[in-house]
Amino acid sequence: MPFKQLVFSGVQPTGNLHLGNYLGAITKFVALQDNYDCIYCVVDMHAITVWQEPAELTHTTREVTAAFLACGIDPKKHIIFNQSQVAEHTELTWVFNCVARLGWLNRMTQFKEKAGKDRENVSVGLFAYPNLMAADILVYRATHVPVGEDQKQHLELSRDIAQKFNNDFAKSISERGFGDAFFPLPEPIIQGPATRVMSLRDGSKKMSKSDPSDYSRINLTDDADNIAQKIRKARTDPEPLPSEEKGLETRPEAENLVGIYAALEGTTRAAVLGQFGGGQFSTFKNALVDLAVARLGPIGAEMKKLMQDPGHIDAILADGSARARVIAAQTMTAVKDIVGFVRS
Repeated sequence: MPFKQLVFSGVQPTGNLHLGNYLGAITKFVALQDNYDCIYCVVDMHAITVWQEPAELTHTTREVTAAFLACGIDPKKHIIFNQSQVAEHTELTWVFNCVARLGWLNRMTQFKEKAGKDRENVSVGLFAYPNLMAADILVYRATHVPVGEDQKQHLELSRDIAQKFNNDFAKSISERGFGDAFFPLPEPIIQGPATRVMSLRDGSKKMSKSDPSDYSRINLTDDADNIAQKIRKARTDPEPLPSEEKGLETRPEAENLVGIYAALEGTTRAAVLGQFGGGQFSTFKNALVDLAVARLGPIGAEMKKLMQDPGHIDAILADGSARARVIAAQTMTAVKDIVGFVRS
């Protein structure tokens, strides 16, 4: 029996949503809702794998929700909710903790990067959260996940867990009428010319909310003056823009800005270079300022407006959580039967 096509993805509420989050994730979320049923989650339980001030976590959870809404995700046609309101995520995580292998988690490069040399002192949650990520996706039996390049390894782990569960419980799955597989193997969706947006101060580093320099990123809440100032101060080199993409290969800052322009305009790097190639960076930056302000300015304004009414945001999250819980509960009921848990 084929699985119903369904998209799931989540964003951590850790503050300072920026251009990289917008181009790498949220614009994809908006586009996908035209062709799929979509579930978009504010993954607040993932956020606490490292310390979060409780009041700040509340604020940033609402801020990510506001960004979803301001960018055009429709909470009536699709589901927007925060992870901690649907207990089935953690229920399925425990089952997956018993399916996943320690060696699989030890290979997760993102954990190694975040933990650094102090691996013995980080939380167990930081080590095991890829299993929670798998549960996030599979508790809805989602078939597609929009991901950035840095999350592909975690999606592969989700596929491995789904496959092992299907293999381990094949007889029980078949006996309960689910055919030869209960969980789908979710496919990645990677789109667009700027799925990985780099720092405005260093083209070799990913744009990050944790960078100490606010000039390294454009925040979604930045006003027009801040956006313009950050783009004009973005690091470049003295050479004119090349006319072909090959000329960007050894120029990471130029490549980043061209990629940002292409993504904001909905075109290709080649088309951008066809328009601006051979010209000075100052001319290109002025055009990028105009484009970025036109695209991002209304989003920031709408986010600020929404954040003035937290009750409205909380009502959307509550409605989305109730709808998500219906789907997740059906999955967990089946999982408990498959595994052999006794239910009343």
